Amino acid sequence: MIFSRFGTAKSRTLLGAGAALTVAAGVAATALVAAPFAGAAQPQDTATRYVALGDSFTAGPGIPTQSGGACARSDHNYPSLLAQATHPAEFVDVSCSGAVTANMEGPQGSAAPQFDALTADTTLVTVGIGGNDVGFGGIIGTCVTLAASDPTGHPCTDHYTAGGVDQLERTFAEKAPKIAAVLQGVHHRSPNAEVVLVGYQAILPATKAACDPANPNKAIVAENDFPYLAAKERSFARILAATATAAANNATFVDTRTASEGHEACTAPGTRWIEGIVDVVNAAPVHPNALGMENVAHLVQAEIAG
Repeated sequence: MIFSRFGTAKSRTLLGAGAALTVAAGVAATALVAAPFAGAAQPQDTATRYVALGDSFTAGPGIPTQSGGACARSDHNYPSLLAQATHPAEFVDVSCSGAVTANMEGPQGSAAPQFDALTADTTLVTVGIGGNDVGFGGIIGTCVTLAASDPTGHPCTDHYTAGGVDQLERTFAEKAPKIAAVLQGVHHRSPNAEVVLVGYQAILPATKAACDPANPNKAIVAENDFPYLAAKERSFARILAATATAAANNATFVDTRTASEGHEACTAPGTRWIEGIVDVVNAAPVHPNALGMENVAHLVQAEIAG
């Protein structure tokens, strides 16, 4: 799920790539009221403590109602919806837009290290991290820029595979150990917790033809770059899954990318789980909207219930 919201180190304390793309494209979000999460309520377990860690795909920038200051955290992000449905005795959400793996143990601007929220009695931890580490914001910015000069070609594919080496695959492999270290760090601090690594939702389909013809986001990347970029989304999801389920990391992986196929940024309003760069509705550009968060909450709830 490439190209989300992740920015350079300079922009990470705000919205990562989402903020950078907003500035670059001059796009402003418009408003939409989200439907309430309809998760199956479960009896409160007074022994449970749920902590949510992550970046902006967890925090939910732009989704009402916002809190968390520069972290741009929504009270309708998937951790909040999951907590409403499952009633933990204590719920702590320290997800922060722009976060990288280093912000688990180190501060992010004025935000404390996210690991500070972990305790020995924590029983559930969800984590959504890694996108900013691999530089998804820079990737989508590059692909959008290149598309302007070759809208029907595959300039982004050519750029990232120049010289016969897929630069994105190499980056994914290089950053996987950082994600593994986060999972191991969670277990160290909360040894009794179930740890769930939540993946990233699909941003673009594998072909431009799968887009809603009326959605202008069908043209944000070159027509023949769709297959490559969708393949990189699948590849990163596989790496996250392998990292989570490795014996040393002992985490469950929730594959939100596969579930979000058909709900990408270039699909119709009311269908899409992710907003695009233009015609953004009540979310940060190239980020989950309220419907996307509701569906991720369902996916995570089903996984922990199972």
